[in-house]
Amino acid sequence: MARSDALQGALPMLVLKTLARRGPMHGYAITTHIETLSSDVLRVEEGSLYPALHRLEESRLVKARWAVTANNRRARVYEITPAGRRQLDAEEKRWHAVTLAVTDALERI
Repeated sequence: MARSDALQGALPMLVLKTLARRGPMHGYAITTHIETLSSDVLRVEEGSLYPALHRLEESRLVKARWAVTANNRRARVYEITPAGRRQLDAEEKRWHAVTLAVTDALERI
């Protein structure tokens, strides 16, 4: 399995969790954070991240604003909303249930 395949379906949850824990961030910082924490097992491609951020924003799970970064560059900064926190909680519960079921099945096969 390609490293990017491991991210399929989990990217929105990882983005929400990153923003919930780290506060407002721009896209590149989100990418770097996820890749670093996963020891580069999870690769976040630009072509996946920005559409995911756009969908999260359309769903009002994150809000975005323009800001100037530490490098004095203009960047879009994303922040989780209260609805995003509720969605994250629900997705994490579902994720833990699914991974537990898969682990159990793998041990019994």
